[in-house]
Amino acid sequence: MRVVRTIADLRALLRPLKGEGKRIGFVPTMGFLHEGHGALIRQSAARCDATVVSIFVNPTQFGPSEDLANYPRDLERDQNLCLEAGTTVLFLPEVAEIYPTGFQTHIEPGRLADPLCGRFRPGHFRGVATVVAKLFNMVQPDLAFFGQKDFQQTVVIRRMARDLNMPVDLVVVPTVREADGLALSSRNAYLGEDARRRALCLSQGLLAAKAAFDEGELDAARLLAIARGPLAGVDSLQYLELVDTQNLEALQGPVDRSAALCVAAYVGATRLIDNVLLVPAVSDAPGNGS
Repeated sequence: MRVVRTIADLRALLRPLKGEGKRIGFVPTMGFLHEGHGALIRQSAARCDATVVSIFVNPTQFGPSEDLANYPRDLERDQNLCLEAGTTVLFLPEVAEIYPTGFQTHIEPGRLADPLCGRFRPGHFRGVATVVAKLFNMVQPDLAFFGQKDFQQTVVIRRMARDLNMPVDLVVVPTVREADGLALSSRNAYLGEDARRRALCLSQGLLAAKAAFDEGELDAARLLAIARGPLAGVDSLQYLELVDTQNLEALQGPVDRSAALCVAAYVGATRLIDNVLLVPAVSDAPGNGS
């Protein structure tokens, strides 16, 4: 595994690989890696000739009251996970490398950034889209791997790549969970013992609704009620919504297309998100990978 910190060094390493026609996979991360990231890296390593992993805590996607300064970091552990999972190149840029003095160009992601997390984190997806577009330009991957846990992010980035004719295919990898169902997240490190126990209510509600859906329950209101039942354990529920996977519009009545049941809530001081996909038996299921 080669470690580089500048765009010039990254391109110098990748240029001969591209010249040989090698397939390049890319996994963008903000570090403090866990098994969910490991799953993305292993998928890339299995499907591509070379895998680039970036670790960059992107300041433009954090709001003024959010946890940028305290975002968890453990570079030594991250490097070990990357090596074990099959990373070819680890890209560790500084902020000035990504946003040099005078930087002023941003990606506006449009309506897909408005619902769900967009209502509570204004500007977040503008920052996500901008940094991912820049990283795509730096790496120029054939495939880019993202986790389903950040469902809205995958929808925004897929739309951006299509709208801007970026020659990259997105692969969305299913959420990796702890044995008790909690979705893996770097922010889980913030949870104390009591909050960790109460955080289980998010996945419990979602998975109960998915089980009901799989058993034939199609009514959106009833599915939302099933998911809401366990959520008394959260301190503040931001949203629980059932949305179309393509346009993120809220669904009502029978679920007759691919849908995502999404939740965001605070448990203690920690904001957590999770989701499950509800795919009718006959569906093209957008957002399930490529």
